Amino acid sequence: MIRRVAAPLCALLASAALLSGCAPTSIFQGFQAIEANPKDVKVGEDTKSTVLGRLGSPSVVSTFDPNVWFYISQVTQYESFYKPKLIRRDVVAVSFSKEDEKVATVQTLSLKDGRVIAFNGRETPTRGRELSVLEQLLGNLGQGTLLNNNNDINPGSRPGR
Repeated sequence: MIRRVAAPLCALLASAALLSGCAPTSIFQGFQAIEANPKDVKVGEDTKSTVLGRLGSPSVVSTFDPNVWFYISQVTQYESFYKPKLIRRDVVAVSFSKEDEKVATVQTLSLKDGRVIAFNGRETPTRGRELSVLEQLLGNLGQGTLLNNNNDINPGSRPGR
């Protein structure tokens, strides 16, 4: 009786374990709006200190203008051995006026606002030749000893000189 129930039960548990490996896993990265939403920042009312107190430090401060703060978050989904998929990306750019440090604009950008940039895949050739794995493994044989028994050699000098 126990053997009749044990075999299907083991098969059911094994199939459940295999199927759970195919379930997607979501990874949340970057700024997570828990208590305050960056979209709720009021233009002309909030200052740098109130934004910093409400949202915390920004993900990135602009390189060329320190008065532009970015709050970036994204959700990536992994499924077993497949390439990860970017599900959602939110970028909130908060810019401050230089005179009174109050919020000038708040821009909200999403994944559809992004652009794909084509990069040049060419490589710069280097001089020399590539060594095979065997040449790399055996290339240092006979070049030196494992233990330095010659104590009169100064670091940086060549042996025999």
